[in-house]
Amino acid sequence: MHQKLYPVILSGGSGTRLWPLSRAALPKQLLPLLTEQTLFQETVKRIVDLPNTAAPLIICNQEHRFMIAEQLRAMDVRPNAIVLEPTGRNTAPAIAIAALSIQQQDPDALMLVLPADHLIGDVAAFHLAVAHAAQIAALGYLATFGIVAKTPDTGFGYIRQGDALPGHTHGYQVREFVEKPDLATAGQYVASGEYYWNSGMFLFKVNDIIEELRRLRPDILDACSTALDQAKNDLDFIRLDPTAFTACPSESIDYAVMERTDKAAVVPADIQWNDIGAWNSIWEVSEKDAANNVIRGDVIIEDANHNLIRAESRLVVALGVENLMIIETADAILIAPRDRAQDVKLIVDKLKEQSRSEHLYHERVYRPWGWYEGIDAGSRFQVKRIMVKPGAKLSLQMHHHRAEHWVVVSGTAMVVRGEEEIMLCENQSTYIPLGSKHRLENPGKVPLHLIEVQSGTYLGEDDIVRYEDIYQRNA
Repeated sequence: MHQKLYPVILSGGSGTRLWPLSRAALPKQLLPLLTEQTLFQETVKRIVDLPNTAAPLIICNQEHRFMIAEQLRAMDVRPNAIVLEPTGRNTAPAIAIAALSIQQQDPDALMLVLPADHLIGDVAAFHLAVAHAAQIAALGYLATFGIVAKTPDTGFGYIRQGDALPGHTHGYQVREFVEKPDLATAGQYVASGEYYWNSGMFLFKVNDIIEELRRLRPDILDACSTALDQAKNDLDFIRLDPTAFTACPSESIDYAVMERTDKAAVVPADIQWNDIGAWNSIWEVSEKDAANNVIRGDVIIEDANHNLIRAESRLVVALGVENLMIIETADAILIAPRDRAQDVKLIVDKLKEQSRSEHLYHERVYRPWGWYEGIDAGSRFQVKRIMVKPGAKLSLQMHHHRAEHWVVVSGTAMVVRGEEEIMLCENQSTYIPLGSKHRLENPGKVPLHLIEVQSGTYLGEDDIVRYEDIYQRNA
């Protein structure tokens, strides 16, 4: 591979079918669902050893930027860039932004597009498939990876293989893209040997994908070009212009380009792939006990078979049940037959309709400085646990409707209260009056843990006025 390969990781999904673990503020790709590392970190890890490869370029939701940066830092990986989408616009605009950005750095570059939430069990086979796709892309084809289908599956789109590419034994023309079929049709596809699962992974030259976007969807390319030209640097992030990007049509790269171009090619990939789209996917790929149960966390079972049981915060006991998924978190429990895994998104829709927050946040909410979680709440009061990372500080802020009491449980706190600076150690406390400017900082080398008691007429997170913030947040 003579041209340099630039990996692009798309991390914009929300993973609604993996509720209650996956939520808008902490989606599935940022969770350790299968190993001690998150799906995003696993995606980064599998490209590190690819030859002649640049640092990854990340496209993500702006609300996830600090978690993405922290997970990269934990791996000691410095990205090419972290580009922030002000709103989701599907894969065609994300790929257009990445291609335009890479073109500015290296006009001859190859670009490998990977979703952040996929599982690939055979990394060596994946690397080999990438090498084949790079050879094909270097000739001007837009390569997609077709997953060798072992069983019929109605949850994936399919790619029909055409003629072999001249001079290549590992690449084929794409005859057609097919939408998700019914079970009988999927069975016919797999039996024919002509069809692959559509993986959503691609490899092409940046100039080629840009030219095809210009030919087929100039509206998308123009909007993305403007959004990138007017982007602003924000700490270690590139923040796209919100007006231009929001005006961009929302379209998948399949619909925008791949189904319409005459340059599409498919590379067969037998790589133990799974898109981890729902809880049944977790059951399928996980290690099982003698009764085909997959359990994680504090779980006790008796006379239970073929279940997926996950406990996050307390003991879960299952007696005499089978073929269930039981997912426990601190504020919600999902119990359903495993064959209804695709319907979990219907519950998320109901939560949205009822204006609840359980689809948005966990009890523990992560912030760039650490996290907080609710302990108790009632009329005119709320109690939270707060952890501030060493060296981190919250914004200098003020609340119109609430006062706060802070009790240090462990660590050291530096508190700004009005014109005062107060140092607090374990078991010491302070009071922040309503309307007082204040800031909390951890000057120590160990995490700071404290209890916060809020009291007042309104306790919403939007009752905050920021004066200074090292993370450059406005709200």
